[in-house]
Amino acid sequence: MCGNLLVIISIIYFKQLHTPTNYLILSLAVADLLVGVVVLPFSTILVVTSCWYLKDLLCMLRSSFDIFLSVASILNLCSISVDRYYAVCQPLSYRTKMNVRVIVVMILLSWTISAQIGIGITIQGLNEGQSNGCVLFQQTRRTIIGVFFAFYLPAIIMSSIYLKVYIVAQRQARSIQNITGQSKKSKAAVSKSERKATKTLAVVMGVFLLCWTPFFLCITFYHLSTYPIPIPLIETLKWLGLSNSMLNPLVYCFFYRWFR
Repeated sequence: MCGNLLVIISIIYFKQLHTPTNYLILSLAVADLLVGVVVLPFSTILVVTSCWYLKDLLCMLRSSFDIFLSVASILNLCSISVDRYYAVCQPLSYRTKMNVRVIVVMILLSWTISAQIGIGITIQGLNEGQSNGCVLFQQTRRTIIGVFFAFYLPAIIMSSIYLKVYIVAQRQARSIQNITGQSKKSKAAVSKSERKATKTLAVVMGVFLLCWTPFFLCITFYHLSTYPIPIPLIETLKWLGLSNSMLNPLVYCFFYRWFR
């Protein structure tokens, strides 16, 4: 909560941070902050005690906000990868293609799709008679479809984009080396640039996949397999996924020198 709040205040306060890219980071920070403010208190209470007042209502709200805000965070990460693709791969047309209007549309789409997935899965569970809203996900026919659009599709898009960005960044670094000559200093600079690009992309994708992949694989196998998966294991994997909202400020903001 503190890290994401610091990101939000910094972007709003400093005018030099008012850029289209940072609007996406601001949207990501808002989603991650709401995960800490709204989702984690419900999850913590659920772990500590099973005796709630208005349990059915609170469990339904918890399920809806859990899915909604988690998916919003993931889709904002996907939008940031699209922005980085145009910034690195098409730098000359970047300012015209990724202007403020386009960024606002991407942010609105991320939040709208997330709300539809979160509310839709919860309502579908109620319609099918699943009154236990305190499960981490509703066992509906649409759950697999929701998981595909909430995680697998964004993960495929992000992986493909960042792989393309890495290849283009390497090509650009070698072109600079050819232009500046084959001196030891230029070779060292290019090698450092390539290592930094590799490290950045590895951290960005590594943190995301490490946090969310176990949980969504667990959900997938839960619906496709006949073997039961212990609820405590699913809870643990869900908390690992939610920890991505804590790590995002470190990866997407404090990782960059200009933002620090």
